[in-house]
Amino acid sequence: MNVTFHGAVREVTGSAHLLTNGKDRILLDCGMFQGRRKESAEKNRHMPFDGNAITNVILSHAHIDHSGRIPLLTRNGFSGRVIATRVTRDACEYLLMDAAHIQESDANYLNYKMVRSHLSHLKDNPSGKKYPTNSNSEIRKFLKKGRHELNIENINEIIQTHRLDPVTPLYTASDAEDALSLFSGYPYRHPVTIGKDMTCTFYDAGHILGSAISMIHARQNGRDRTICFTGDIGRFGKPILRDPVLEFPEEHRKVDLMIMESTYGDRLHEPVIDLKPRLQAVMEEAVERGGSILIPSFAFGRTQELLYVLHELYMEGTVPRLPIYVDSPLAVKLTKVFGEHPEVYDRDTHETFLENGHNPFTSDQMHFVQSVDESIALTRDKKSHIVISASGMCEAGRILHHLRYRIHNPRNTILIVGFMAQHTLGRRILELGQAYEADGRKGQPPMVKIFNKEYPLAAHVKKIGGFSAHADRDEMMHFLQASNLDVKRIAVVHGEEDQSLAFADYLGQKGYAAFVPEAGQTVSVESD
Repeated sequence: MNVTFHGAVREVTGSAHLLTNGKDRILLDCGMFQGRRKESAEKNRHMPFDGNAITNVILSHAHIDHSGRIPLLTRNGFSGRVIATRVTRDACEYLLMDAAHIQESDANYLNYKMVRSHLSHLKDNPSGKKYPTNSNSEIRKFLKKGRHELNIENINEIIQTHRLDPVTPLYTASDAEDALSLFSGYPYRHPVTIGKDMTCTFYDAGHILGSAISMIHARQNGRDRTICFTGDIGRFGKPILRDPVLEFPEEHRKVDLMIMESTYGDRLHEPVIDLKPRLQAVMEEAVERGGSILIPSFAFGRTQELLYVLHELYMEGTVPRLPIYVDSPLAVKLTKVFGEHPEVYDRDTHETFLENGHNPFTSDQMHFVQSVDESIALTRDKKSHIVISASGMCEAGRILHHLRYRIHNPRNTILIVGFMAQHTLGRRILELGQAYEADGRKGQPPMVKIFNKEYPLAAHVKKIGGFSAHADRDEMMHFLQASNLDVKRIAVVHGEEDQSLAFADYLGQKGYAAFVPEAGQTVSVESD
């Protein structure tokens, strides 16, 4: 049995590891790379394995950096099963369709900009057709339907007539639908056959709703081998979700190779118990300044946790009851998924909300924004409020529009509540904002580019690390030491290189045999 590490190796995104056992080739995750746009686009389009050759896919959870390239795999010939928990299957119905729509929309917008620029510089029209070439307003009118909708037919006509090189999406909504037809959902602790003499059993990882630690057991030539793929490990004591599983049945306790994440391999979070007071302080400061709070948030997991904690604060009467707007159609749909799976909530959620007849994710102060017009109106609302909007790393979605309308105003607050990968807009805002705050906000604020336009980062940038869905270094070590697992070797993945190397070194100091693989490296999994 061999494992080849293809993604999330010395970086955080693009999770993908290929397990080969006899004729079976099992792909652990098939995630999208995120970060520098050109570099990520090239990496996402290059699949280092043939879709036809993959037997099945094991999906640890629904986040796009773990699931986002499954439609591309399907388009490239994959026809096996995508094996996941039931919640992950349900969530992917929305997440993958949304990812496809975003890619199609981004491609259409970039093609619009290309055609608009082409027409504005066009002097002679070789086609003989009359297109607007002088007035920018006339060009926009020709290329748009109304204020917000692009005229795709006219854009494509110009591209074809003038032989322009169009931008194409990584995959389409049709590709996503084809991929979703291959999903199979299973409960935790239920062995699933994934290949010849191979099974996979899911255990709760506590990261997001439906996230799983995958125990893969194989028998070959009379020898048993077990691989534990942690996926992303959650924190202990967080609201809504159960803690990561520590007690495993005897048949899964001896692990020949653990593939373990290291997102926070050399960092520690604020304690979970500090979440509410920190959030309360941010809200009080924003109200005192007369500003609003913008929270870039992952649509699945982080948004619902924020709603849960804000709901608790409002019920306790300890904070200003600001209106809360969830401006992400995807987050609205995924909040529905949360509501449909109370069987995976922790005990506190049942006692605090469900047993008292309350929905943790709705209240009189919470408003779910759907239409573009509602979203635009919200950007112009001058009253203090909270906006929770996707995407979590500020790389796409409606949060970009809220930022460009609010980022220049020092009354406002940008609240960072999750991990920001290198080379993302969210990471730049966090680092520049923190440096400006540390310097006493002296001089001109730093500039940030949004939609190719520079904006001054005058809004206050705050960070609450306790909301992270990833275990930190000590919590990952607690998972290892407090569980009943006997781990022979650990491959450290899913972390920026410095975090992975630091965590592997720390594991070595604690007596574990750990290594950080290189991209494309293959290791053999041996059993005693």
